[in-house]
Amino acid sequence: MGTKRLFIFLMLTCCSLWSLAQQNYSISGIVRDQKETIPGVAIYLSGYKLATVTDNEGRFTLPNLKPGNYDVLVQMIGYLPVSKNVIITDRAAFIEVTLKENATQLKEVVVKPDPNREYYINLFKEYFIGTTPNSKNCKILNTQAINVNDDRSNRVLNFTADELLIIENQALGYRIKYLLNTFEYDYKTKILFYAGLPTFEELKGSQAKQRRWKKNREIAYRGSSQHFYQSLYKNTLAEEGFVLHKLTTIKNPSKLPDSLIQAKVRQFMTGRQGTKNILTFNGSDSLSYWLKQRSLSPTVDVLNRAPILTDTLVKKTDHVLKQMNYTDALFVVYKNEKESPAYDYSGFKVSRPPEIGNDQVTLIRNINPPIQFYPNGAVYDAKAALYSGFWSYEKIADLLPLDYIPLPKK
Repeated sequence: MGTKRLFIFLMLTCCSLWSLAQQNYSISGIVRDQKETIPGVAIYLSGYKLATVTDNEGRFTLPNLKPGNYDVLVQMIGYLPVSKNVIITDRAAFIEVTLKENATQLKEVVVKPDPNREYYINLFKEYFIGTTPNSKNCKILNTQAINVNDDRSNRVLNFTADELLIIENQALGYRIKYLLNTFEYDYKTKILFYAGLPTFEELKGSQAKQRRWKKNREIAYRGSSQHFYQSLYKNTLAEEGFVLHKLTTIKNPSKLPDSLIQAKVRQFMTGRQGTKNILTFNGSDSLSYWLKQRSLSPTVDVLNRAPILTDTLVKKTDHVLKQMNYTDALFVVYKNEKESPAYDYSGFKVSRPPEIGNDQVTLIRNINPPIQFYPNGAVYDAKAALYSGFWSYEKIADLLPLDYIPLPKK
């Protein structure tokens, strides 16, 4: 797809956190509808593998949680899914959740066939699941829940879902339930942004499958944004294989002023009597030169080869959060894994000096500063950072839970 070569992907990491504090707390609550409490409601902790159900009185408890910021997902057939943000500081938290009926599920709805639906669903899968090797073994089980709104007048493509999307990832061994909050592709800017809350359940499989999943999970983790932010938080980027540089955007010194270029183009395209000449292009005449000038980019990127010291980049904001604030872009190199030949032709590859070779490269632009992050690699505000390069290539098919524990290095 042509647009894929141009878009920059902003991927959301669920906003949850763990803390270095030793004290554990719990989130408990009660779930009801407009009439009464509801038993058997599924309760999930977004980004993790922790889940439970409400008892006969509609109550639940999620135990053994560190102080932090969590999102609790509540799901019951016949009702709209709900999320509640909970902050734990120095005591347990209690929440009350009221569910609303899902009119789409409760009523028999006659839907007019959409001849383009298959095209849009395949497009959603490509943008949401991704095109990495893992995506071939990743499947959305309830695509009927996906709604499409292609707003051509505003040139924006939106997807919504009436229920939690269920994704079975046979590459990593997870079943993911995903509350899709936002999914928007802007045709003008070629920027894709989606935001949501995932929960994880481990699939059952043979010992051979378990070994394969374990290996694939480790590959997915190494060099990922989760791995990067965890390493950045601990100030262990170099030990983990990351190198940071600064990428600065400057005015293109090879491009002459636009007013001069336009004047020269008009001069060589118009005859003395104001009529158009018959034009020939041999690549070396004056008109060709000025047309090439017009096509040059007004800016160029300059890479500063000096490594960035994280001590000067990262600041602590409170007892848990850390943040970074900078101009231009961070040029992130992960040296312990290479970009695959398939990635080279994906349209996501970032230009780099020859000596970097095919090490994994990602650009991080700070578009809504600061970028705040937690010890587990979660980013506080997904819209703070805009990624291009390898992290924009990896999507849901390569997503891991926030409580994933990497294998010890040999």
